[in-house]
Amino acid sequence: MKIMPCPLNGPRNISEFTYGGEVRAMPDPARASVAEWADHVFNQDNPAGVVREWWMHNASGYWFIAERHTVSDDILRTYDPSEIFRERVEFAAAPTEGTPS
Repeated sequence: MKIMPCPLNGPRNISEFTYGGEVRAMPDPARASVAEWADHVFNQDNPAGVVREWWMHNASGYWFIAERHTVSDDILRTYDPSEIFRERVEFAAAPTEGTPS
């Protein structure tokens, strides 16, 4: 059984978590094209070595960052996103079909 050390909930079975992708800079929400967003969401670098990744503890809904070695699959460190992100980015709601923009 693989154990993930959750910064909020302590060591838990890896089955309690959902992978959220690599931590990387996102496009400017006000200026990015649809193609840039698609590239950001669907394409990842997938390097061999240590990568920072988003993970979520399913039961609590807590998102955090894990540093994991992609070759050995060792989890080196987990921590709260506030260690590297100082502010939250808010997005305007997209207009729904049939409503004026």
